[in-house]
Amino acid sequence: MSCERQGAASLADPASAAPIDIRTIPTHRRGKSMASISKAKPDPAASLLTPQDSVVLLVDHQPQMFFGTTSADRGSIINATVALAKGAKAFDVPVVLTTVASKTFSGPLLPPLAAQFPGMAPIDRTTMNCWEDPRVVDAVRATGRPKIVLAGLWTEVCIALAALSAVDQGYQVYVPTDACGGVSLEAHENAVQRMIQHGVAPLTWLTTVLEWQRDWARTQTYEAITAVIKEHAGAYGLGLAYAHAMFPTHEAAA
Repeated sequence: MSCERQGAASLADPASAAPIDIRTIPTHRRGKSMASISKAKPDPAASLLTPQDSVVLLVDHQPQMFFGTTSADRGSIINATVALAKGAKAFDVPVVLTTVASKTFSGPLLPPLAAQFPGMAPIDRTTMNCWEDPRVVDAVRATGRPKIVLAGLWTEVCIALAALSAVDQGYQVYVPTDACGGVSLEAHENAVQRMIQHGVAPLTWLTTVLEWQRDWARTQTYEAITAVIKEHAGAYGLGLAYAHAMFPTHEAAA
C-alpha cells in the first residue's frame, strides 16, 4: 500500500466493503450515523440566521473606500448595503456602524446608509481591522447576539480581517458579499475564499433577509420586508410588485 493510501483515512462501505476516503464526506456528516435520518423533524438548522440571534456590523461604507473599489459596480454595492440595513430595521436586528478615518481620509458614512439610522454616530477608527478597536467589539458584545452579519469595504482587508478575528473568538460570521467590495475582483474573491476556509458563510443581502423571514405567514414583518424587496431586489422585486398589483388578495412573495 502506498504512503498516500496509508495516510488517507478511509471508511468501509457496508454494502460493497469498498474503501471510502473520508475526505469525500462533507465535514458536517462525518461521525454521524445514517440511522439518524430516521429522527428527522421539521426544525431549521441551528446555523440558520434568525432576527433574534443576529447583529449586523457595517464597516467603512465611505467615499474614499468606494473610490478604490473595482470588484463590482459601486451602485450595486450601495443598493445591497442599504437594502441590508433596511432589512435589519424591519426585523429589529441591532446594527453597529463603523468608519475609518472619516475626518482625515475616507469621508463620511454613505449618506443613504446614514439616513437609515438618524442620530446614530458611527464608531470612527484608526484600525483597518475593526475587531482591534475595543469600542466595536464592546458594541457587538453588548447585543448578546452570537451571529454577526458583516459587510463593508474592502473585502480583503476590513472585512476579512474582522471576520477571521471574530470567528477566532467564537462568533459565527456571515458575509453578504454583494454589500462588500475590493480593490480588484481577484482581491475580493480571494478574501471570500479565505473567509470560507475559516468557517465564514457567504450570503447576499437578499438571502440574508429571506433567511430572517423564512415563513411568509410571519405577518408582522411581511409588509416591511416585501417593501424592501420591491425597491431593491431588481427583477424579483419587480415581479413581486406585479403579483401584488394583479393578485392583491393572494400571498405572492414566494
